[in-house]
Amino acid sequence: MMLEPSIDSLQKQIKSKYTLVTLSARRARELKQGSAPMVENPTSSQQVGVALEEIDCGKLTYSHAENIQERTETT
Repeated sequence: MMLEPSIDSLQKQIKSKYTLVTLSARRARELKQGSAPMVENPTSSQQVGVALEEIDCGKLTYSHAENIQERTETT
């Protein structure tokens, strides 16, 4: 059984598997709470599948935060 979209196709949009999972899970939660899909006629009946379709079509993207600084406390 092949899953669509494929991981290879998704990684053309987002290189990091961790980012891919995190982004799709967040979007799936939004869809579950009633947000409308950004793709017309999604083929998946599951929210995570719809989120992955949105990523594959380039409708769902992310950006890295700029100037992230780590703070460490010394005792």
